[in-house]
Amino acid sequence: MPQRTEVIIDLTALKHNVSMARKAAPYSKLMAVIKANAYGHGMLDIAKALSDVDGFAVARIDEAIKLREAGVTQTILVFTGFLSADEVSQFSHYDLDAVIHSEYQLELLNASAAVKPLSVWLKINTGMNRLGVDSSAVARLHDGLQLSGKVRLPIKLMTHLACADDMSRPTTTQQIELFDACTSGLAGEQSIANSAGLLGWQQARRHWVRPGIMLYGGSPFCNAAASDDGLLPVMTLKSSVLSLQTVKKGECVGYGGVWQAKKTSLIATVGIGYGDGYPRHAEIGTFVLLGRQKAPLVGRVSMDSINIDVSQCENVQVGDEVVLWGEGLPIEELAEKSGTISYELMCGVTERVLRVIKGAEDGG
Repeated sequence: MPQRTEVIIDLTALKHNVSMARKAAPYSKLMAVIKANAYGHGMLDIAKALSDVDGFAVARIDEAIKLREAGVTQTILVFTGFLSADEVSQFSHYDLDAVIHSEYQLELLNASAAVKPLSVWLKINTGMNRLGVDSSAVARLHDGLQLSGKVRLPIKLMTHLACADDMSRPTTTQQIELFDACTSGLAGEQSIANSAGLLGWQQARRHWVRPGIMLYGGSPFCNAAASDDGLLPVMTLKSSVLSLQTVKKGECVGYGGVWQAKKTSLIATVGIGYGDGYPRHAEIGTFVLLGRQKAPLVGRVSMDSINIDVSQCENVQVGDEVVLWGEGLPIEELAEKSGTISYELMCGVTERVLRVIKGAEDGG
């Protein structure tokens, strides 16, 4: 059988996860976060499949323009907003929503030659300390935006949660309380909840929710599996067995000889490595899936291959399919064994991996 390394994107699972987001926040508008190529899933494919959501969020203006030019008509919010006067004109031309997170952006807006007023979201820093207006400046900047004459009113209001993934910490409640204090008396739709906020914090569900990782079947919570919230994996990374060889007791496998056989073992070489996005620092003993059988990683991850011990597996043959994460093997397991998070693994699948889209592709 020919060897193939591929990533399967299951649009049926994607739509299921969207339905779970709607179920959790039935009275909110849903803004699907599809930045970073939809967390590695393919931004345009995901946007097409989610034609019934209320809006999309991206990180950068080039992502937003790509969506508009592909025919996306919904609200498109750019988290970094505009960074120059020229970008203000692009926001106006492409009818993009801008996050206002700093006072210099009001100056850019007032100095611009934008033809159409912009839809803006005033982002308040409630504790993330990344992007956002300080609580002491909210009223002044909100007034300035209202008076600029270049903003569609009312102004939307938002913040971002820093620790919503950990239900035991008081940080999220404190952030929400600060947001409510800063926005008291201000008109306009509000947005607080990311995936963790949407699923775990009822008080964070406002006019708009912004699910990201949960749409792709990843858990937004610490030490949890996506299946705990009824989510299905959208991405499955697969490869196949390239070769089988018997390694005698005492022999080593892979670079540096860091794994030594404690007994005669059957070792399979699988055609995937860090050049494809499989994490180089995956621990020895990390499981992959062959059919319904789990097999542990042995030796170091190479650029183009990994080695697994299939001594306890039945009827393994060259060409057999191997699942690295996804359907049947939660991505969170590999993330934990690699000292990373599911987000990074999803985003890290490289261009040389064949992409296969399955499921309802028509956006219906």
